Amino acid sequence: MSPAAGPSPAGLAAELGHRARRRWGERAIAGLLFLCGAISILTTAGIVIVLFTESAGFFRKVPIGEFLTGTRWSPLFADQHFGILPLLNGTFLIAVGAMAIALPVGLTSAIYLSEYATPKLRGAVKPILEVLAGIPTVVYGYFALTFITPVIRTVFPSTGIFNAASGAIVVGIMIIPMVASLSEDALNAVPQSLREAAYGLGATKFEVSTRVVVPAALSGIVASFILAISRAVGETMAVTLAAGATPKMTLNFLESVQTMTAYIVQISLGETPHGTLEYQTIFAVGLVLFFITLGMNILSQRITRRFREVYE
Repeated sequence: MSPAAGPSPAGLAAELGHRARRRWGERAIAGLLFLCGAISILTTAGIVIVLFTESAGFFRKVPIGEFLTGTRWSPLFADQHFGILPLLNGTFLIAVGAMAIALPVGLTSAIYLSEYATPKLRGAVKPILEVLAGIPTVVYGYFALTFITPVIRTVFPSTGIFNAASGAIVVGIMIIPMVASLSEDALNAVPQSLREAAYGLGATKFEVSTRVVVPAALSGIVASFILAISRAVGETMAVTLAAGATPKMTLNFLESVQTMTAYIVQISLGETPHGTLEYQTIFAVGLVLFFITLGMNILSQRITRRFREVYE
């Protein structure tokens, strides 16, 4: 029997050429992906460098102790004060109010969509929630001014046009889709076998949802909460329009307050000369906001790793 004939020289050359082109294509794709990653990293590094550089110029003129502990914020007046606590107070009020609305509503919505809604209803409702997340924030701000604030003033006539309650409510409405969507994804990731085991032990649907599924998806739910809170802290236009621009130390939701992001918008309108101390305040405030959101993201990752459940 004659030995099997090997590939012809022409076929071997074609195969080698095909492999070489495939390797070049893979290298090009890998290079493109690396470039995209490098752009993201360099952009982040550039933002951090600008924040620290401009903030250093501010802290050369204003003691950091006065900045972090002062209770008056009036950098644009003749009697200048640079205590950031009033801005932190306003940001805290808006974030707490938004959390009180968005977290329970978003979580209960996620539980309903994951455990109670039919697949057809879930497929219709979840896209609507995600569409709400895409509405421009300035639209939410005008909604707060034209609808939410008049309702609040009907109940509390002494409330001003700009108030923290209106800003907190509208920001809470804004972040409900984020909490609901991310929490629903975490609940759906829980294996069906856990539910069936609980049903086999005689548990009701409510008990399965609250005592089995929610604890099993706790890491994803907590991560959605922290991301939503970060969004509330960093919200700009809706808060600027609804809450006002009056930095003060107060816990009264019916008064006008100013958040850190709202102050940055105020200075960024172009009336403050570039390079002045007043202009540099936006970078100092932005640096504080950067550390707050960075800390919340780190906390989210640690909680996710701490409570993550791995199923086969």
